[in-house]
Amino acid sequence: MTANARIAVCGSIATDHLMHFPGKFTEQLVADQLHRVSLSFLADDLVVRRGGVGANIAFGLGQLGAKPVLVGAVGSDFDDYRSWLERNGVDTAGVHVSEVAYTARFVCTTDQDINQIATFYAGAMAEARNIELGPIAERVGGFEVVLISPDDPDAMLRHAAECRQRGFDFAVDPSQQIARMDGAQARDFVTGAKYLFSNDYEWELLLQKTGWTEADVLSRVGMRVTTLGAKGVEIVSGDGLSLTVGSVAENTKADPTGIGDGFRAGFFAGLGHGLAIERAAQLGSMIAVLVLETVGGQEWTFDRDDALKRLGETFGPDAAEEIGAALPV
Repeated sequence: MTANARIAVCGSIATDHLMHFPGKFTEQLVADQLHRVSLSFLADDLVVRRGGVGANIAFGLGQLGAKPVLVGAVGSDFDDYRSWLERNGVDTAGVHVSEVAYTARFVCTTDQDINQIATFYAGAMAEARNIELGPIAERVGGFEVVLISPDDPDAMLRHAAECRQRGFDFAVDPSQQIARMDGAQARDFVTGAKYLFSNDYEWELLLQKTGWTEADVLSRVGMRVTTLGAKGVEIVSGDGLSLTVGSVAENTKADPTGIGDGFRAGFFAGLGHGLAIERAAQLGSMIAVLVLETVGGQEWTFDRDDALKRLGETFGPDAAEEIGAALPV
């Protein structure tokens, strides 16, 4: 990727309603009654935050000076959210506004062990399948890469097909939507991608759904980037690259919502600013932990000096120096 790259982020745009349950979900489950679960959790906290995978990633890229282009669908209730994103460096002209549906909602309860139970209302998100990438690319002077993150499943498949047809480099991030795809759809979605993102569980599920081996996948994508939770991230390509990048130690665990989005934002911002793959992943790990230390996917702030200090402590002074030199002041 080149400096000042225009990165398109296709994905969900939603409002997050985040609650906290001061106990453990696992202690409320009765082993021989799992076929008829009926539970209600009394939450002791509620915060409403801006969210959605696409918007979270775009926000992170904007914070890091990458000038992202957000592509997705929202309702007429998006005005304040649009203003927020634009003030934080996100181009929202590629966002479609529905005439009939509200912006998507994510309702999530987290327990004291950071386990989560969530419900997602798609709302206007379903109309993302009607968005054409070509006119957006023409308006901004082309894309360096298109990241296709969780969204309406038909929109994800359509965007991938359009990228292949138009010759756009693209990254796929099926994440939770892999559960909605059958084997043929999963195989179609990832084929031709430059980057494949998932966590370790989703990676195994993708192999199961596609019926492919790891070698089969790597013959069809440029590189897989698999997050491993507290163990960091594994990056493997078909041309022999294989590395593991550790995680940055957290100061506190506030809320896990959006950690993966933060990693992706840091990773692509790093590539966009000219960093090598390993350094980009290290920056991604830094942004991921900043998200973990706040409640909500867009509540974190980037303190350059503190971030470089923590990067140096985790990955060494050379990493901090190279990342610091690449990031805009």
